[in-house]
Amino acid sequence: MKLHGLICCLVLTLLSGAVLATDQAPIKEKAEAKAEVLEEKAAVKPNAPPAPKSEAITPKEVQAVDPAGTAPLDDPITCLARSIYWEAKGKDTAEMEAVANVVMNRLGHDGFPGTVCEVVKQGSETKSCQFSWWCDGKSDQVKEDAEYALAKDIAGKALNRQLPDRTHGALYFHDHNVDPSWAKKYTKTAETGKFLFYKPKDGEAR
Repeated sequence: MKLHGLICCLVLTLLSGAVLATDQAPIKEKAEAKAEVLEEKAAVKPNAPPAPKSEAITPKEVQAVDPAGTAPLDDPITCLARSIYWEAKGKDTAEMEAVANVVMNRLGHDGFPGTVCEVVKQGSETKSCQFSWWCDGKSDQVKEDAEYALAKDIAGKALNRQLPDRTHGALYFHDHNVDPSWAKKYTKTAETGKFLFYKPKDGEAR
């Protein structure tokens, strides 16, 4: 399905299922609690099967988290969704899912942190961010509600381990328009219309 069609469907779903912010608070808290558990399990067992229904974050729950795209990046859903949004918004859904794959592949992998937010923010202390949007000095607040809703939907599926890995285990990626020297040290695992994906030749992060 094309990105435009998916966005339209999500907009209709959000409009028809809208609830007051006060009613969303407990839903948001439940979603964040589930996400933390799923994040921890993914870090320990990255190849685990999809989360059972009782543990999985529902679409309604994931949309209750940071609905305006203005909250601090301090929970797994927000950190993952913002990274998907800023790295691949406006692109094909496959591009957005592939960005989610890289974040989840890094989670708990040797050389990378054990939480989604730490993965997304890694390198910020030395201004060598792994995800450039986090260190570009620009506002991280969302500008397109529908595209952010789609990013959150993908983030929820990624945390639930319901996304196929389009990158085949990639830990790194870059835009087609650049040719970084580091790419020569890695094995290319996948390619999309916008990105190239890689993993270390010896299995260890650099």
